[in-house]
Amino acid sequence: MNLRRDGRSPFVIGHRGAAALAPENTLEGFAAAVDLGCDLVEFDVGPGLVVAHSVQERPLEPILLDDALDYLRGRGAGAHVDVKQVGIEPQVVDALRRHALADRALVSSAVPRSVRRTARLAPDLSRALGYPRDRVGAGGLPWPTAVAAAGASTLRAAMPLRVPLLLRSARANVLSLHRRIVSRAAVAAAHARGAAVVAWTANDPSDVARLVEDGVDAIVSDDPRVVFETLARLGNRQ
Repeated sequence: MNLRRDGRSPFVIGHRGAAALAPENTLEGFAAAVDLGCDLVEFDVGPGLVVAHSVQERPLEPILLDDALDYLRGRGAGAHVDVKQVGIEPQVVDALRRHALADRALVSSAVPRSVRRTARLAPDLSRALGYPRDRVGAGGLPWPTAVAAAGASTLRAAMPLRVPLLLRSARANVLSLHRRIVSRAAVAAAHARGAAVVAWTANDPSDVARLVEDGVDAIVSDDPRVVFETLARLGNRQ
């Protein structure tokens, strides 16, 4: 899947379905994202190919990877599969191929080794390295606000130099970056190497507007309505 924006409106990706509107990592959440018009639906896959961010965060009625892909294929939506356990990459790639979704899919991980495994198995598949690693599971940084802001600012300034190293170390062709560390220079550095940039997780109109200005190729949101409304206001969506 070609995620490069190339002058078009950024892709809109529903985070764990549409986590602000329906239970995350559930078919109900996927339906909410698809009904709003999301280009891709992001969800987590872990041990046993269960759709969940972690064992502790499993939905009350968890579904499996095959269930998720079958639903999305039936609705004509793309899939953004975030791999939460190193070692399940072969099953993820096989499932995407069986459900005829490989050409409408993005596979991501915060672990470079996992992304490299996906690259070896399916070099034609879009694959993203998530950075920095999201240890709190909600698209935020696990420090008090003042510290997080200062740390993010420092990391944001360093990102243009880190981009080539991250892409090369993970064999990624997409970078999935926390919204606070995205900059126009970082996006340009990725684009210069043929890689797309996905920004997560943007739920505020001001964040969405800045990310559009910075040139990101896709925006992940818990509430895709905010993204669509902001893109329409900016003239990026019909």
